Amino acid sequence: MNIVKPYAKIMEPEQLAKALERIEYAARVSHRSEDETGLNTERFIRAVVLQHGDWSVVEHVCCSVEFLVDRGITHEIVRHRIASYTQESTRFVNYVKKMLPSFIYPIVGVEEKDYSQIWLTAIENAEWAYKELLKAGWKPQEARSVFPNALASKIIVTFNLRQWRQFFLMRTSKEAHPQMKEVTVPLLSEFKQLIPVLYEDIIPESRQVDNIARGR
Repeated sequence: MNIVKPYAKIMEPEQLAKALERIEYAARVSHRSEDETGLNTERFIRAVVLQHGDWSVVEHVCCSVEFLVDRGITHEIVRHRIASYTQESTRFVNYVKKMLPSFIYPIVGVEEKDYSQIWLTAIENAEWAYKELLKAGWKPQEARSVFPNALASKIIVTFNLRQWRQFFLMRTSKEAHPQMKEVTVPLLSEFKQLIPVLYEDIIPESRQVDNIARGR
């Protein structure tokens, strides 16, 4: 049995660090002040985007993030639109021939030595059943039915920066699933470091209704 830790990793963070340049240019096109691009970029974006509320210019920049989470969390992630998703396919991946399946423990912060034996037994049984069904001639897309939500899966998520903001407002809130926050809170911290002006007001563990009101 292979138990892994979840993560979220920004792909090409160096491009995200340059996001404000494109956002500013797009915003200045509407005012035809392109000749002032690069002068007081952050102040201009605060005035146009944050204070005036013209978030449409933020949609010109996208960011892709690679997540490794369990299937329950991927089900929550893909509810967000507008987006592009590419997820590890349990139809096409043979978890005997290609690689062993990995699983994620559902209670955040628990050390491996304290994992529930009931949970470990359930995972062992599911993995055993999957292998036996393949031996019996089942296809991976059929045998996958015995896997639990704890199955670890990679998913590539691409949102524009406005959608990432909405995602963080919802998925770092007090009400968000603990396993979701395990990856989204550190991810939000990275976004804040790279482009703070767009995300600095989002406070993890705030009530979702307060975050959403703050984001309007």
